[in-house]
Amino acid sequence: MTTLPLLFSDVTLGQELPRLEVDVTPTLVVLGAMASRDWRPMHHDYAFAVHRQGLKDIFLNTPNQAAWFERYLTDWTGPHGRLGRMTFRMKGSVFPGDTMVLAGTVDTLDTDETGCGWVGLAVSLRVGDETKTTCSARLALPTTDDDNPWDRRGERWKP
Repeated sequence: MTTLPLLFSDVTLGQELPRLEVDVTPTLVVLGAMASRDWRPMHHDYAFAVHRQGLKDIFLNTPNQAAWFERYLTDWTGPHGRLGRMTFRMKGSVFPGDTMVLAGTVDTLDTDETGCGWVGLAVSLRVGDETKTTCSARLALPTTDDDNPWDRRGERWKP
C-alpha cells in the first residue's frame, strides 16, 4: 500500500496531531540511556537512584526524551517531513510504570523565500495530569507532490 506524503497544504493552524501513548518500562529507560551512551547510574541502577539519590526509580534521560519527540513528529510527517529545529524543557521526570502521552498542536504555518513550507508545533509530554516536558518544533513539509525538503541544501535550507 502506497501512502501519499503529508503536504504543507494538508495542515491547518490549530490542527491537533494524533496522540502517542507509551508505557514506560525499565528496559525502555535503560536502552535509551545505553543508546545515548549516558552511563550515569540514575538511568540504569535502581539502588543508586532510590537509595543514593532519593528518587522513586530510574528515569528517562534527556536524549531519550529528545528521541521520543523526534519519533512523534516524524511519525506524523512521514519520510518527507524534515525536522528543522526543536527545543524542549524538562519539568519533571518520567519513570518506569508511567504512561507518557505525547500530543501536539500546529501553532504556526509559513513559507520562506525559497518556497519551503514550515510548520511550527507545540508538543507536550504528559504523565497523567502532569506536564513533564514541553517542546517547540519547526518542521519542513513538501509544498507539492514533487517537492522534498530533504533535497534542500545551502541557501535553500533555512531552519
